[in-house]
Amino acid sequence: MMEEVRRRADEFDVLHFHVDYVHFPLFRDIARRTVTTLHGRLDLPDLKPLYRMFPDMPLVSISNDQRRPMPPVEWVGTVPHGLPTDLLPFNAKPSGGYLAFLGRISPVKRPDRAIEIAKRTGLPLKIAAKVDNADQTYWNAVIEPLIRATPNVEFVGEINEAQKAGFLGNALALLFPIDWPEPFGLVMIEAMACGTPVIAFRRGSVPEVIDHEVSGYVVDDLDEAVAAVDWLSQLDRAVVRRQFERRFSVERMTKDYVRIYQSLGGHRMAPLPQPAGTPRATAMQRVA
Repeated sequence: MMEEVRRRADEFDVLHFHVDYVHFPLFRDIARRTVTTLHGRLDLPDLKPLYRMFPDMPLVSISNDQRRPMPPVEWVGTVPHGLPTDLLPFNAKPSGGYLAFLGRISPVKRPDRAIEIAKRTGLPLKIAAKVDNADQTYWNAVIEPLIRATPNVEFVGEINEAQKAGFLGNALALLFPIDWPEPFGLVMIEAMACGTPVIAFRRGSVPEVIDHEVSGYVVDDLDEAVAAVDWLSQLDRAVVRRQFERRFSVERMTKDYVRIYQSLGGHRMAPLPQPAGTPRATAMQRVA
């Protein structure tokens, strides 16, 4: 794939990559015509020396918090994710009466905290989640026994995209009790699109995504999370939806990226060197 992109690079004004750092050595000579959105966690120890080796590659973060572990690099913007506004419908009157957990069964996602919140509040909790092979032991040893011991908790299993609207839209709130530096957390804005407020722990991007006491509650511990359940009635689901439309629409995301493309300053002035015998894809032209 990288070879095909390089062969055709002179057809395009900007090359936008979403493959971490795989392309850096191949495209460094036209760095100012590239931008790379980083989607994962950046606090892993092996990443610092790697990114330090390529400080001139323009990078986009999906939250400001995601940047914290990085060495000095060429950040050109932060672009939070966006969704089509018609993807998940607004539900002003949820009928489920339950709390929702949607994600992976993983120690960093802390479904055990969600179960404890349900246990303390007495509200039903529905867990829609997949169990990856890497997390099977955690499921067997920790989460499955907790679910069996808590009658108001139901494990729904993995759901598809078509089922998300009903699952999130009919919930009183989405619980997002993470315990890791979440780079963004797409499920938070999926819930907001439905008008469903989010109770989320203050880790990673959470304070950037959730407007406290507007689209949900940002909490620091289990006691605050339990208290936040009692405060849900103070939130207006229509306001939650408006916050989604204002801050996390695909149109806003697109405009952000266009501004970044325009700021790069790279021009198609000369073709990239090609291996002998490689056909030219197109004639060159300069694009301001």
